Amino acid sequence: MTALTALLVRDMRLAVRFGGGALIGVLFFHLVVAMIPFAIGPDLALLARIGPAILWLGALLASLLGLDRLIASDYEDGSLDLILSGHLPLALTVAVEAVAHWLTTCLPPVVATPLLGLLLNLHPTATGAVALTLAAGTPALTFIGLVGAALTVALRRGGLLLAVLILPLTIPVLIFGVAASNAAVVGPIPFGTPFTILCALTLMSAVIGPIAGAAALRLGLD
Repeated sequence: MTALTALLVRDMRLAVRFGGGALIGVLFFHLVVAMIPFAIGPDLALLARIGPAILWLGALLASLLGLDRLIASDYEDGSLDLILSGHLPLALTVAVEAVAHWLTTCLPPVVATPLLGLLLNLHPTATGAVALTLAAGTPALTFIGLVGAALTVALRRGGLLLAVLILPLTIPVLIFGVAASNAAVVGPIPFGTPFTILCALTLMSAVIGPIAGAAALRLGLD
């Protein structure tokens, strides 16, 4: 447990150093959300209707920040060789790195969601529901991205390829995340149905993602 805690702290420091951490994630999320009303116009009813989808798209794009450095930094400084030869299971190690990425890059935009909801004319209750779905669904985005980061770790400038690989896989999370948010805003389906599926997708990603990422990492480095 002590080794995992030390690894988590180290990975969070690396995420802040290379990816910009919480500040960059929040700023990027804010820019994406703030630019949409300028493109749509001053239709407050329309903004309120599509607001959950805008917040989810902003969170999805913000989750890509620093994802290409999730494992690449360990590969470049040689610490990945120590991890591969260490006593900790590789799947557990990459899962800790994914958690560090979520804490430093994905969680801050989730915390900022209630404030950004004001820009989209969302009711505070609706904004809280969107923030809840983001908190439940963004870990799935990170664990899905973990697999892509493992596949592209040995490639130069693999950031674009990483996005191409993982964005199609995030579509189910995006669909049920927006569906749960819209259910809380306008209905007519109950909020619990899509939210339960969203949580199931996150749990499945948390189990499959590290295992698939560890396998892809070993395969890519052989």
